[in-house]
Amino acid sequence: MQAYSTSGKIVVTGAYGFIGCNLVRALNQIGFYNLILVDNFEHPAKQDNFKNCVFDAKINRDLFIEWLTENADEVSFIFHLGARTDTSEFNFRVLDSLNLSYSKALWEICTVKDIPLVYASSAATYGIGEKGFDDNADIQNLKPLNPYGLSKQLFDLFVVEQKETPGYWCGLKFFNVYGPHEAHKGRMASVVFHAYNQIKVSGKMKLFRSHRPDFKNGAQLRDFIFIDDVVKVCLYFYTQFMELKRENINGIYNLGTGKARTFNDLVNAVFAEMQIKKNTDFIDTPEDIRDKYQYFTEAKMEKLKSIGYNQEFLSIEKGIHLYVKYLSEKTNEI
Repeated sequence: MQAYSTSGKIVVTGAYGFIGCNLVRALNQIGFYNLILVDNFEHPAKQDNFKNCVFDAKINRDLFIEWLTENADEVSFIFHLGARTDTSEFNFRVLDSLNLSYSKALWEICTVKDIPLVYASSAATYGIGEKGFDDNADIQNLKPLNPYGLSKQLFDLFVVEQKETPGYWCGLKFFNVYGPHEAHKGRMASVVFHAYNQIKVSGKMKLFRSHRPDFKNGAQLRDFIFIDDVVKVCLYFYTQFMELKRENINGIYNLGTGKARTFNDLVNAVFAEMQIKKNTDFIDTPEDIRDKYQYFTEAKMEKLKSIGYNQEFLSIEKGIHLYVKYLSEKTNEI
């Protein structure tokens, strides 16, 4: 097992969210208990996410920037995962406040106090993908499809324009993440989660049909990544920054598997794990999102590999095997 230094407090913003709570659990497993959790802590469906977790304190997100200003010397590292992640949120004032302005304030404190920072960007910055999914490309040219993606894009642009930065920092462009502890996301939860629950209730799964002649129904492609792989990469950067002091790897990185899979592949794997005969219906993609629907996403992963990350990402079959086992044992994950 990797030996980690556990001096100083580690902050996890968005700690009650899907990725955040999985990261907190993983930090506990490797001996980190000096954690500061930041979120709004009001969502009742998130409460089970922290059973048996150990941490120093919880701080409401509205109070955190002030707290950090006063207590920065106690903090050794920040994972900034908190954000409004609803892609159907069209009130940009909300997104500006929670995703952009908040992140800028955090960045500026980390710069002044030289606190290492890993923050959540998003594959939503790539838009429909007409410019590709290359994290070495000029991000100025990307065209997000929705205000959420734009808020993440604007922060990425802010970051790369800064002459003064923390000594250690990186942004991670998460692709389609799935896995335990996402039930609270409701309709924004992963397709795997919804497939399991639809099949459990009705014995069938509904997918959007293709409205393009070059894609068959269910052949639309996404880069699906299991939550455990996302957490491993977060911890990798902690090691590179805190243990190895690698300043030369600062930057923005894709975080997918690098291998796109079809929705048919996904649904087939869920049916197989549930030992139920495949039964898929195709429904029209709603007209209000049809022209913005992505038919293909696939992270280019050479940049992450180039800095030494060499762990294999789980295939969708292996990830779904683990996830369906978890869901079948958790009666409240619906």
